[in-house]
Order: sequence, then C-alpha cells, then structure tokens
Amino acid sequence: MNLQMPALLASGYKSRCQQARVVTEGWGAKELFCANCDSSELSQLANNYKSADLICPRCNAPFQLKGTSGAIGPRICDGAYAAMVEAIRKDKTPNLLLLRYDSGSWRVLDLLLVPHFALPESAIIKRKPLADTARRAGWVGCNIALDRIAPDARIPIVVRGQPRLERDVRADFKRLKPLRGIGASERGWTLDVLNAISRLGKAEFTTQDAYAFDKDLQNLHPVNHHVRPKIRQQLQVLRDAGILWHVGRNQWRLK
Repeated sequence: MNLQMPALLASGYKSRCQQARVVTEGWGAKELFCANCDSSELSQLANNYKSADLICPRCNAPFQLKGTSGAIGPRICDGAYAAMVEAIRKDKTPNLLLLRYDSGSWRVLDLLLVPHFALPESAIIKRKPLADTARRAGWVGCNIALDRIAPDARIPIVVRGQPRLERDVRADFKRLKPLRGIGASERGWTLDVLNAISRLGKAEFTTQDAYAFDKDLQNLHPVNHHVRPKIRQQLQVLRDAGILWHVGRNQWRLK
C-alpha cells in the first residue's frame, strides 16, 4: 500500500475541503482493498452517491471515507441525524473508514475501519438544530461517538504511517462478522454490552463484572427497565456469535 496520496488532484480546487475530499477519495480508489472479501481494490462512486464514497467491485460492500488532518478524535462529524439512525435501524449503513493524513505532505498517517454491523445506534449523537439564520435552518446533524464503539470493532489498517497486512485486517473483520447475523433491532444492545465488557480491560471476567455497567447501559436504553437480565442475555448472544467463551458458571472470556 502506497501511503502517498495523489496531491495533484487538488490543483483544480480552491476550497481546502474539496481538495481533501478529491485527494483522499482518489487515494482510496487506488490503494485500498476490501476487508469483506479478497478484492484487492475499491471503486470510487459518483460524487452525488448518498452516504458512501467507495464500493467493492466484487462483493458490493460500500465504504464511507472520512479524512482529517488533525487527530481522529472521540467525535466524528457526520450527516443528518434522522437519516443516520434510520440507516442503522434498516441495516443500510456503509463500512466507515476514518483517515488521518499530514496536510503538508498529503501522506496517510492512520486509517481505521468500523464495519457497518459494528456501529450501534447509541454511537450516533444528535447535534443542535441549525439557527434560524442559517441557510438550512432547523437542520439536525449528528456526530459519531468513537468511545461508544467497541475497541475490537475499530480495526486498524494503517498505524502511525505503517500499513498492516491485508490478511490481518481481513482476519479482524471476519472475527466480527457473526455480529452481522444478529437482527438490527437487537444488535444495538449486543454492541453496547460488548463495548462495556471491553472497557473492563481484561480477557476473563464475571457476570458480576459486567453488571458494573448497568447504569451506563440504562442511560443508553432508557426504555428498558430490566438491564441486568438484558446483560445476561447479551452475554449469551455474544457467546453464540463466537465473540465470548463461557468458561464456567458466570465466568466469561473474550476471544
């Protein structure tokens, strides 16, 4: 993978935002591969294509590429809140690529992949409506909260200027694929529980350890008033998906 982006693509644009878009997407179409299948390339979509920038020519997996010259922070600016929530509920979100580059050299520094089936609705944070004086007055956007996405679901492709092997990225993606088989309406709970137990910072834990996050999960799912039974249920769902091992009574281990 060549981490030097095609800076010449920026020459036809004055806006820095437009320059960044054409350069990052041009690089992605030339250098990126599909994590969902063995395709060694992605194709660039038309500028007016809704929600996605790149697509796999073999398996048709869509990808949305978001680039920044700053740090990949805990909040990622995204589009309309209602549209994003609807896309998650209908299981129609693209895979998310988060890219950090050096603005002076146009070189890729970091790249993360979040599979579309690993993005919970709880990670979509509503922004304030635009002011009445704005051109799109009342429009409500959203941010994506990275800290609400399980660490294992933030798959590194480039780390501090060093690309990982395609086979390793695909192995990480494949390990999470069983989550795709969980219905979209139930998957939010599953992903939130997975993120919570990942925050324990240990491979083996107890059901009681998982209960430590009952208040956090209650805040994310205020309609549900039986949080602990739901946690137990989701531990079993994660076990059936091959993400957890049940090693003994109330004892669990992350694979």
